[in-house]
Amino acid sequence: MKVLVTGATGKLGTKVVEALLKSVPAGQIAVSVRHPEKAEGLKALGVDVRHGDFERPETLDSAFAGIDRLLIISTDGDNETRIRQHTNAVQAAQRAKVGFIAYTSASNARESTLFLAEVHRKTEEAILQTGIPYSFLRNNWYLENEIGSIQGAMAGAPWLTSAGEGKVGWALRQEYAEAAAVVLAGEGHENTIYELTGKLLTQQQLVSVIGSVLGKEIPLQQVDDATYGEVMKSIGLPDFVIPIVVGIQQGIREHALEIESNDLERLLGRPVTPIQDALTQIVNEIAKG
Repeated sequence: MKVLVTGATGKLGTKVVEALLKSVPAGQIAVSVRHPEKAEGLKALGVDVRHGDFERPETLDSAFAGIDRLLIISTDGDNETRIRQHTNAVQAAQRAKVGFIAYTSASNARESTLFLAEVHRKTEEAILQTGIPYSFLRNNWYLENEIGSIQGAMAGAPWLTSAGEGKVGWALRQEYAEAAAVVLAGEGHENTIYELTGKLLTQQQLVSVIGSVLGKEIPLQQVDDATYGEVMKSIGLPDFVIPIVVGIQQGIREHALEIESNDLERLLGRPVTPIQDALTQIVNEIAKG
């Protein structure tokens, strides 16, 4: 059996490969990366490093050749770009006769109102149309996505949100990665959908825990979407990013991430790291620089 991880030098992909190496011989692991020179460390461990660029489908044909089980990690960018890139990857997997596709999707992708859900809905549909056995890993939200706001709180800034009382299932990227590795390397995951989420919390509940970890009170400011967008622009976010971050806040407010599930715990074989412990870990990493 040979497994392959796309985007293996990215934040999630790096952790997935690290998790795989604990249970799968390096010679059975391949990675597909746009810049193979960035994966020299993996090559030195015996991992099969291949060049694969989602914008150049011909590179994916060789990258996916001889692969039994494939993990497609969703890319970054605007929705149109991501849909094109994901479709290229799925079609290449079909041409290469890959035996199984796991894909990092989003919570409740088929019905979600979240701004980013369209990408995942269309990618899931493309995978289903291939007839290849699949597993959709519907990751709720990485706790690391909040690092910028946590840094602001550490510096004395208030926590700004327009998400209202909507809840989010934050968990560490490491745990989503470990779950992906379990599915990619394990058995019995064909044609499955996993809603992967930590304990559901509101912004206020999250901020209270962050305050506890930091040992100080953090003021929470609930604003409307327009104000949120204006503030994000004022701190330097590019114009094309503003609708994305505002759309995420709106989606949370509309309960798009409020999905109850113990799938993450089941795949990990243990409880998800408690939010206080997870935030302590992140704060310590920020402090180290």
